[in-house]
Amino acid sequence: MTNHTRRNVLRGAAAITAAGGLVGTGAGARPAVAAPAPAKRHFPFLEGAFKPVTEELTAFDLPVTGRVPRELNGRYLRNGPNVLGLEDPRAHHWMLGDGMVHGVRLRDGRAEWYRNRWVRSSQVAKKLGEPYPGPVPPDDFPCNTHVIPYRGRILALQESGPLPYELDDELNTIGTYDFRGTLKGPLTAHTKLDVHAGELHAITYYPAWDHVRHLVVDPTGRVARTTKIPVADAPMIHDFALTENHVVILDMPVTFDPAGAERGDIVPYVWNRKHPARVGVLPRAGGAVRWFEVDPVYYSHTLNAYEEGPDIVIDMTNFDAPFLVAGRGSGGPYGAGTARLDRWTIDLRRGRVRTKTLDDRPQEFPRVNEALVSRRHRYGYTAASAEMTLAYLTADGDPPDRAFGNALFKHDLLRGTAQVHRLPRGSAASEAVFVPCDPADPGAAEDDGYAIAYVHDPDRGASDLVILSAQDFTGEPVARIQLPGRVPLGFHGSWVPDA
Repeated sequence: MTNHTRRNVLRGAAAITAAGGLVGTGAGARPAVAAPAPAKRHFPFLEGAFKPVTEELTAFDLPVTGRVPRELNGRYLRNGPNVLGLEDPRAHHWMLGDGMVHGVRLRDGRAEWYRNRWVRSSQVAKKLGEPYPGPVPPDDFPCNTHVIPYRGRILALQESGPLPYELDDELNTIGTYDFRGTLKGPLTAHTKLDVHAGELHAITYYPAWDHVRHLVVDPTGRVARTTKIPVADAPMIHDFALTENHVVILDMPVTFDPAGAERGDIVPYVWNRKHPARVGVLPRAGGAVRWFEVDPVYYSHTLNAYEEGPDIVIDMTNFDAPFLVAGRGSGGPYGAGTARLDRWTIDLRRGRVRTKTLDDRPQEFPRVNEALVSRRHRYGYTAASAEMTLAYLTADGDPPDRAFGNALFKHDLLRGTAQVHRLPRGSAASEAVFVPCDPADPGAAEDDGYAIAYVHDPDRGASDLVILSAQDFTGEPVARIQLPGRVPLGFHGSWVPDA
């Protein structure tokens, strides 16, 4: 296999040309007979709620409806693709857009500021006419998938190649971050922080590898352990799960396509029917991986996982097979159905996986109280966005004949119920992140806090930061903070509390 880098693998679209004009030259040349006009291509991931913004904005003293809880002192940040300088939409894929982080600073009951900033990779700096400090790192990319706090730093994350980019408190790019020189190779967009052990975990993959890697970053901020896990076909492993004693690897049939990479396919990953779907369980203390076969699906994100006697329980959002990462000409992924909330239970004694659907309504981006990562949880939060659901289902520009709504969900996984905070038509909702009222209170209820999300306001043509009481989830928002512009539908975010 050639030495594929992220630059030539995931941004390797061949140039697209179009012909037109006159047939023949000189005397007697005739105008070309006009060919039938092709049907207008539909690019849902560049339109509507996905449409990229073109400016970096800064606004202070934001208008608020309701009240900002005084205990919320910090920044709410969310990352997502926001392509810069796009010349031809046919050569674009949503997941490859230049990363842009949107942030709101809250302090003492006030919404002090809103900022949005592109992540300054070498490519983005060049597009903006800015210098890039220092040498360009391998697989450089403007990380667009997640943004997390880590040991006093803010890190924008990406999978399969590039180093994280560190941002300052005002979202300016500082530079790449390699965990004090100990990160050798890619990270993941979905790290898991076990606050009890003080460890940051990752499952990383790369198209040229014959394995994936489990990384453990110790409490000093260094990569202390790397475990190589052999896998076939170079699968895309976007997320994973962590329990108190185990790491769960989700090896599904979305695999790297070398021929597609050589052709210059925009995203050379395919649904590979020959690749078995399986789940691996790796002991955190070390040892061999146990593999369990499952029916093929495409998992998108894990909510959380925990141990229950001899079982491992994983709550996650899944799509039915097949799932096409490269889509069908719409500039983004294509799903055979809508994402739903499922539970997988790995029976370690009997060597099998039991699966069931917890909620079959369209929903994505599951989140949990971060203090409970790898431990048993009761509540989970998901988002439903009509435009995102329709965009994923769109094939060749023909949306399905079905209506979807906008909402935020709070799931009570103990009782098997869900509360739904419904949003008006056109109010596209991003991921909802749970923020505790007092993270230092060991006796606080799991849902003693707030669910916060960016929500589009169709009347203003801009977005709001919506703050819901997690214990009064269907009630009126505690606060709606008006932003000066739109926050396009994107990926993942975090609450970054003041130190």
